[in-house]
Amino acid sequence: MIKRLACAALLALYAAAASAAVYKLDPDHTAVTFRVRHLVGHVTGQFDKFDGVFVYDPKNPAVWRASATIDASSIDTRVAARDKHLRSSDFFDVEKYPTLTFVSTKAAQVRKGRAKLLGKLTIHGVTKPIALDLDIGGTEKDAGGNERAAFTATGRIDRKKFGLTWNTYVESGGALVGDQVDITIEAEGVRQK
Repeated sequence: MIKRLACAALLALYAAAASAAVYKLDPDHTAVTFRVRHLVGHVTGQFDKFDGVFVYDPKNPAVWRASATIDASSIDTRVAARDKHLRSSDFFDVEKYPTLTFVSTKAAQVRKGRAKLLGKLTIHGVTKPIALDLDIGGTEKDAGGNERAAFTATGRIDRKKFGLTWNTYVESGGALVGDQVDITIEAEGVRQK
C-alpha cells in the first residue's frame, strides 16, 4: 500500500515538476525521527519504513514539492512494550490508520540554504497544516554517478490535535507524556531518470 501511494505521488510530482528534478528518498540515508517529553525528560524514536519523493530545482523554489508516506507500525523507540502501546488504539491505532502522510503545498521564505516547506500532515486520520523549517544540503553526485539532493526538515506538532490524546498523570499531577512532539527528517534522495 505504501508503494502504491508513493507511486501515485511520484506521478503527480512528475506532472507538477515539468523540467525540475525529481528525487526518490533513499531509505539508507534518510531518517524520520521524533522527540517527546516524558515526565521531566524526553523520549526519542523513529519510523523505520517510509517512502517518498521530492521535486527540487535550486533556481526555482516555485516548483519545490514533497510527498511522503510512513508506515505507522514501523515506529521504534527501542522499547518493545512501549512500541506495542504506541501502535494500539491509545495512540496511532495502526490497524485502523496504517499510514502517516505528508504532502507539501509550497515553499516559502527561501534564502541562503534555508526555507519553510508548507504542507498537510495526516496522522490518525486527521489532516492539519504544518510548516517545516528546511536546511538545504544541496546536490552532489555519488560514487556511482547518481545525483543526490538532501535537506533536513524540522517541525513541531501538538499530538492532541491529531487525536492522539491518551495520557496518564502521576501523583504530583504531572502528565506522563507531553503534548508537543518535535519532528526531524534527515532526507536524502536520488534523482530519477
